[in-house]
Amino acid sequence: MKKRNGTYLLFMTFPVTFRADIGSLGTLTMERGEYCYVGSAMNGLDQRIRRHLSSDKRMRWHIDRLTVCAEEKHAYISETIPECVLAEMAVQSGCIPVHKGFGCSDCGCRTHLFMVSGTSKRELLNISSAAPF
Repeated sequence: MKKRNGTYLLFMTFPVTFRADIGSLGTLTMERGEYCYVGSAMNGLDQRIRRHLSSDKRMRWHIDRLTVCAEEKHAYISETIPECVLAEMAVQSGCIPVHKGFGCSDCGCRTHLFMVSGTSKRELLNISSAAPF
């Protein structure tokens, strides 16, 4: 079975404000609310998303430190929109960039982690046409 490539939007909801040690990024404060992480997986999209949705895992990436704290998690996929373009779409839709350098050590983006506000989630899903995982 061929492994899929693609990008994804991972939505996480945190019921309370908390602090998390994110390795090289230091300790970050995550305010209560919903967040969107933009990521990619070349040669293993489904496996990557299943890992993010799981709470039982070895800490490997910055995002792992957040996914284990999320009360709710759900993902949407795009097999055609590049990761950085998807991150820009998040900003255009009204998502608020948080924590400079999060998830974007291999590109020139400010961040790939955003706080969802108002109708930004609905707008992002609309303009990206990302499909539920």
